[in-house]
Amino acid sequence: MPLLTKQPIVVPWDFSEMSKDALETAVDLADSNSQIHVVNVMPLPASMEPAVWEPLDETNLRENLTKSFHKAVPPEKYPGITFEVLFGDPGSQIARLAKDLKAGLVVISSHGRTGIAHFFMGSVAERVTRLSPCPVLVLRGEKN
Repeated sequence: MPLLTKQPIVVPWDFSEMSKDALETAVDLADSNSQIHVVNVMPLPASMEPAVWEPLDETNLRENLTKSFHKAVPPEKYPGITFEVLFGDPGSQIARLAKDLKAGLVVISSHGRTGIAHFFMGSVAERVTRLSPCPVLVLRGEKN
């Protein structure tokens, strides 16, 4: 039985196995796949970054990430799921998307970093939990 019947569920996606686990959890909780909004947040591309094959811009990044997502998560296996790419600070953008969608839940994985790794890499899950307008389900990973 689904936990939420009508509200959108936001699932941050970083192409890790833990992201797949978060997506599977969201599918289990949702009444319908159409409630699930998967989001990948990238830092803004720097205009001076060298590009080997083509210029790095938001359009190219969005297209390439969308293709990669659909390769990892075939639309025929997960019909109705929405995928989008946003640019900026991941924690802020995920929380903003949850607010804009009037989401009922964010399902996010945490890599479980502690100590110096947590200090330098931060925690997107922690930031989303602080900024989100709705409940956040954090799926904890192995400690690194």
